[in-house]
Amino acid sequence: MQIEVTRGGRVESRHAIAFAVSDATGALRLSAGDVAAPVFPRSAVKVIQALPLVESGAADRFGLDDEALALACASHNGEAAHAAVAARTLARLGLEATALECGAHWPSLPEAARGLACEAAAPSALHNNCSGKHAGFLCLACGLGVDPRGYIQPEHAVQRAVKQALEAVTGVTLPEGSHGIDGCSIPTYALPLAALAQGFARLGTGEGLSAGHAAAAARLRAAVAAHPFMVGGSGRFDTTVMAALGARAFTKVGAEGVFCAILPEQGLGIALKCADGATRAAEVAMAALLQRLLPDLPAEVAALAAPVMHNWNGLEVGRMRAVF
Repeated sequence: MQIEVTRGGRVESRHAIAFAVSDATGALRLSAGDVAAPVFPRSAVKVIQALPLVESGAADRFGLDDEALALACASHNGEAAHAAVAARTLARLGLEATALECGAHWPSLPEAARGLACEAAAPSALHNNCSGKHAGFLCLACGLGVDPRGYIQPEHAVQRAVKQALEAVTGVTLPEGSHGIDGCSIPTYALPLAALAQGFARLGTGEGLSAGHAAAAARLRAAVAAHPFMVGGSGRFDTTVMAALGARAFTKVGAEGVFCAILPEQGLGIALKCADGATRAAEVAMAALLQRLLPDLPAEVAALAAPVMHNWNGLEVGRMRAVF
């Protein structure tokens, strides 16, 4: 697949997309490009990374609600509501934002960043787009009864549990020391797109998963469907799609042009990678695949498959489109 960017009736740019659409058995329904080549899924696998939090019983022990579970799967804007839910999770553990080891950055939503600046406030780790996931990691550490400090390290019990969940869901053995380091400092493991797609199909059907992982996946999907704002926020692709589709689809962006999705009713999983790492192209590709695979797609989701480009004066200057 290619994503074309047009201007003045001409194609100005092209983005190459590799993708896999698989069922839970690993049978490919659609694919393009090299789907056997490992890619770093980055934040697209946060729902898998959150499985131990629920499966272990830690989420229930510390009273995490659906908003907190949705935030554990999120790459959020750092809006006030996101920071508040992350802080609430930490408070249940008797911890403060300083316990988060993801680092601090300004909210990715400009309006939220300007709001902090106008208050003469500095961003904290609560505003990091991964703060919900990291709050969940701290909850898991406390639930396991281990020292939460250093939970981002590959040898920590938390990251060992996350690695085991990735292996169980995707069926891929991840050798020790084979990881890279993600933006939020935890290990990230490269996986083939075909295996990621199969794993996401399993998350939607429960087929091929342990009973604990299947139940945890269903609970996380329900939490996200109930609170899609927590997964992204204002103007974000994932929030727009899941607010419109509810439980019919789960989508999750990852850095460097990666996207994964679950279509539970179809029993399918989707994984894609934009070769040049462009998120804008990955979003159009995912929307185009949803358009192809889901009947009766709402207009607001279908529009994401052919977004209009405007200049600073608000004039339409071009469009983006998927070419299979």
